[in-house]
Amino acid sequence: MYEGYHFGGMHLFWWFMWMILLVWIFATPYTIPGQKSRRESPADILKRRFAAGEINVDEYNERKNILEKV
Repeated sequence: MYEGYHFGGMHLFWWFMWMILLVWIFATPYTIPGQKSRRESPADILKRRFAAGEINVDEYNERKNILEKV
């Protein structure tokens, strides 16, 4: 009846569309709604502030020692 053409190439078209859809779903970088994001630890915040130049070496070492004691 269809002589092996699968509706004039529509079979191939739908496979192509499914592949595009799957790549779009799994390769798109976005955050998933309802997913908990990782919170920065106090040590991470301290390192970031030191790297940005907001605090100097003495303040960094003093606050690091305080965090290690807790």
